Amino acid sequence: MGKLLYITAHPHDAASSYSIAVGEEFIKSYKQAHSGDEIVHVDLYKEHIPHIDNDVFSGWGKLQTGSQFTDLSDHEQQKVGRLAELAEQFVGADKYVFVTPMWNFSFPPVMKAYIDSICVAGKTFKYTEQGPVGLLTDKKALHIQARGGIYSEGPAAEMEMGHRYLSTIAQFLGIPSFDGIFIEGHNQFPDRAEQIKQDAIKKAQEKAKNF
Repeated sequence: MGKLLYITAHPHDAASSYSIAVGEEFIKSYKQAHSGDEIVHVDLYKEHIPHIDNDVFSGWGKLQTGSQFTDLSDHEQQKVGRLAELAEQFVGADKYVFVTPMWNFSFPPVMKAYIDSICVAGKTFKYTEQGPVGLLTDKKALHIQARGGIYSEGPAAEMEMGHRYLSTIAQFLGIPSFDGIFIEGHNQFPDRAEQIKQDAIKKAQEKAKNF
């Protein structure tokens, strides 16, 4: 039995979000094809994702110099402890599905905060004399992203940074398989929006069967 983290970064639901709508259809198809797997929904707009701030750096510094977790201040314990929980949850999964819109060529800031929580030396990567090496070599990941315009080709492709960033992070963490499903052009071509959505849903349903 495998474990899939369904990680969403959108404040809206499937009725108004193309990425969430396609993501939910992926999950429905995945459940049918992988009935024995555990699926955990990590809704980044509902989860507590601490930002890396002075409390976090202070807490980490104390732990690195031999202090016990109980020696940390309340704020340090809350933030450092929560970040550790998120990292452990990520490491404990076998597959990841990231669902985001493209906002200002990237993704919502809660996703960056989440990525900061899972990039942990000794857990998801390690430092070596040859440089950092990813430790998640037996995982696979998928990014479902809605883009109002067309960014998969032409000059605009260089402006898209959300999927490219997640792809870089996956490579950094050693994840060997990272794919994407893109819903794009629904704002640019409103008369084709529903067809664009349905085409992406079909791709997601098919992808889920063998993911």
